Amino acid sequence: MTGASIPSRLRSLLTRAHALDHGLTRRMTDADAGEPLRDTVIRPLAEALAEVGGSAVEPEPVEPTAADADPAGLVRTLAADVTRLRAEVDPAPPLGVQEAAAALQHLAWLFTDEDDRAALVAEFAALQAGLPTRIRIAPNGPYLVTNAPRVTDRLGEPIPVLPQTALCRCGESTTKPLCDGSHAQNGFTGAKDPGRVPDERRTYPGAPVAVTDNRGICAHSGLCTDRLSTVFRQKEEPFVAPSGDRMDEIVRTVRACPSGALDYLIDGRSPPPQPRDPAIEVSQDGPYRVTGSIPLVGADGEPEPRGPGAPTEHYSLCRCGHSQNKPFCSGMHWYVNFADPPRSEEPTLYEWAGGLPALTRMTHIFYDKYVPQDPLLGPLFARMAPDHPERVAAWLVETFGGPKLYTEQYGGYDHMVSEHAGKALTEEWRTRWTQLIGRAADDAGLPTDAEFRAAFVAYVEWGSRIAVENSQPGARPPAHMPVPRWWWVCGATPGARVSALAPAATEETRETPLPTEDQPIGFAEHIRPLFREMDRKSMSFMFDLWSHDDVSAHARAILARLRQGSMPCDGAWPADRVDVFARWVDEGAPA
Repeated sequence: MTGASIPSRLRSLLTRAHALDHGLTRRMTDADAGEPLRDTVIRPLAEALAEVGGSAVEPEPVEPTAADADPAGLVRTLAADVTRLRAEVDPAPPLGVQEAAAALQHLAWLFTDEDDRAALVAEFAALQAGLPTRIRIAPNGPYLVTNAPRVTDRLGEPIPVLPQTALCRCGESTTKPLCDGSHAQNGFTGAKDPGRVPDERRTYPGAPVAVTDNRGICAHSGLCTDRLSTVFRQKEEPFVAPSGDRMDEIVRTVRACPSGALDYLIDGRSPPPQPRDPAIEVSQDGPYRVTGSIPLVGADGEPEPRGPGAPTEHYSLCRCGHSQNKPFCSGMHWYVNFADPPRSEEPTLYEWAGGLPALTRMTHIFYDKYVPQDPLLGPLFARMAPDHPERVAAWLVETFGGPKLYTEQYGGYDHMVSEHAGKALTEEWRTRWTQLIGRAADDAGLPTDAEFRAAFVAYVEWGSRIAVENSQPGARPPAHMPVPRWWWVCGATPGARVSALAPAATEETRETPLPTEDQPIGFAEHIRPLFREMDRKSMSFMFDLWSHDDVSAHARAILARLRQGSMPCDGAWPADRVDVFARWVDEGAPA
């Protein structure tokens, strides 16, 4: 393509974008606001046109046409044409073209039926198949990601992204992690803070391993201080004590550093980076964690400058919009209370544990750290497959309520049974396995609350005993069973009780007048308001205090505890409230 043809094509695309915007606006309800394509498509295309010297395109009134009946087709065609232009002028297309292509590809995906989305993605992927995977930083704008092979959430589950994607970095998009153009309205700037932590690398000598640290690119994930506090000391100087633990523990912890602030030297030499597939993780309430050597380039297409010792294999990119070291994360998300939507009120064990990344971290620690040095388990697992930790993690993901990874990737229940068949496992082996997997869970930073550990230990005990049983000579395990799905013990979910270490409760009972002696008493009007949200949570493992059926079924037992003063857990009710509850019970617990 010749440079002279770019402005004319941009003008045509911009004119069509204005017309499409008019059509979409006419279809919006009164409750909707704004122009659908103004910030995500029209603005970046107009900026791209100005960048190549083209004159502005003013929107013209557009009358409704028959084409308005097919917005999905119009969006898809415009998305394809913008993507085609984006691919043809690589490696240095105007950034606005990339941003508009990302928005239009996503909009086309939203307009497409679920069954047809794979074909749509394949169409866009074919148009830009010749482009390399990379992340380009738009000035005061989003991260423009081209041909990302894998983008996941904190649980390790894929996030549907298009071949050209714009990831929010101002922190205010309503479609996080995708950009919705908010940066164009909120004054976001991608400039570094002059007062940021100096970008310098310090070396802490040790024998035989030395640790290097660059505070300037630290994202303050806490993975080092939480997992190896004897080496990485949060409130002591020097911060790093390379002799504080074993070399393998130090290396494992340094390799887990998502920002690249930490590195290690053996005999003065830096080892090659560990090979990983390219991926982007959208961490919970935190930065984008990039691994696998995905190139990061600036607006000019040149590699983004990095400080001393900063790796290119992995790095953390700011997602809250407040980093002092943009585009890299500086940990400011902690201080500005940047938060993703909260987790579900009743999370699965899989979600609470931290998903596939956390469970894989645990199984690797178990098989890499504890098994090789154990005289009992070491010989048992001496010939395990290289991906055995990943297989066990996939089993736990599925068992704890996550995606059916083990069934889809490794053969499900029948394959797991075959792995144990004929091995004649002993109780001694089983006991050691359960002991060490618990230590690995601690090392991996899995939750330590009583509810999760009760469920975790219950499954480990249950599953390991069945494995021993199935491994005995002559055992006949039932065939073709599903992978078990484990749950919270007796419904004891996180937040279902009031911790004895929690601050004194300040929640007040709802201001509901107590019924007079001659007034009919009812559950909805008089009894339910007496129970606070914290009361409900503290008893939810047994029954629901806001449910008439549950409370009436257990009314006598509840009344006994109210009279004893053992319920609620933070102090007895006044006598008049207990009397009201007793009257309600005596009158037959009416609704």
